Amino acid sequence: MLLSIGAIIIGLIILVWSADKFVEGASATANHLGVPILLIGMVIVGFGTSAPEVAVATIAAMNGNPNLALGNAFGSNIANIALILGVTALLVPIAVHSSIIKKEFPILIIITLFSGFILLNGVISRTEGVILLLGFVAIIIWQVYTAIKNKKDSLATESEEEIEG
Repeated sequence: MLLSIGAIIIGLIILVWSADKFVEGASATANHLGVPILLIGMVIVGFGTSAPEVAVATIAAMNGNPNLALGNAFGSNIANIALILGVTALLVPIAVHSSIIKKEFPILIIITLFSGFILLNGVISRTEGVILLLGFVAIIIWQVYTAIKNKKDSLATESEEEIEG
């Protein structure tokens, strides 16, 4: 029992340390590429934190348990929106006036509504899966294109000013 508790504590310490290094690396990447930190957060950090979920969902589907993948997707989104934003806002209020956020929110609503709509018949078909994946690729391409075109957004500028001084 004591060994298990120790392993959990050590695991949490390593998790916090590696998360800090991951954030530093993501910020450095954004600065090096000249793109908004928020874009790096949405794309690189989003991929990094979603990779284990994609692995779980893929393995679950291959083992004939796609409902685990569905539960993972919905549970993860609930945790990401409610838990992560809630904890962050408790620590530091979040300014939500970025042009990227204003562009992303409608996409979040559309994807959520589409996902709900395709669930109404009780089955997500391969065609609907392809539509979701193509939508995902299109969104990523659009995010990168917009970020490179605009270079900075107001939230990234404000965040950088807070970090610098």
